[in-house]
Amino acid sequence: MSNRIVRCTAFIGPEIVASGSPEDVAFALEKLARRDPTIAPRIFDDATAWPIHLDQLKARAPGRRKLGVVAREVTLLPHHWDWLNNQPGGASVALRRLIDEARHADPVTDRVRLARAAAYRFMTAMAGDQPGYGEATKALFASDAARYHALIAGWPADVRFYAAILAVDAFEE
Repeated sequence: MSNRIVRCTAFIGPEIVASGSPEDVAFALEKLARRDPTIAPRIFDDATAWPIHLDQLKARAPGRRKLGVVAREVTLLPHHWDWLNNQPGGASVALRRLIDEARHADPVTDRVRLARAAAYRFMTAMAGDQPGYGEATKALFASDAARYHALIAGWPADVRFYAAILAVDAFEE
């Protein structure tokens, strides 16, 4: 999961209770928790639908934050490190260049794949017990937008809304 969360959405049960920057969502949830300390929010990164824990919303990651740089560990075999270190600019520049080239190779396919993964991740977490869940996931991966939307139509409004938003790019070809 990425350390850089730009926007997120919090649910209590099937209802959206906060959406926005991590700081705004954390503030809204703290306010709700003061009124009802038993709330159990489920928070999702809007870009990936990975679940987020409240402490992640406040955590600061290492790296040059103003540039969006995040330090991470990469494990490679010695010959990979040798090759990277002999590239112009060193290992970091070479890795960034390779990643950028791969990202631009087939952006539509990547966007579709990522949207399907995000929608599926959210659906599994929040709608796994909803009627039509299994068929909706099949429609999602079969790129059948009409069937997908018909199958999620009976789900709670906010769950349906968020699942539809996450799946917007899932049906492009």
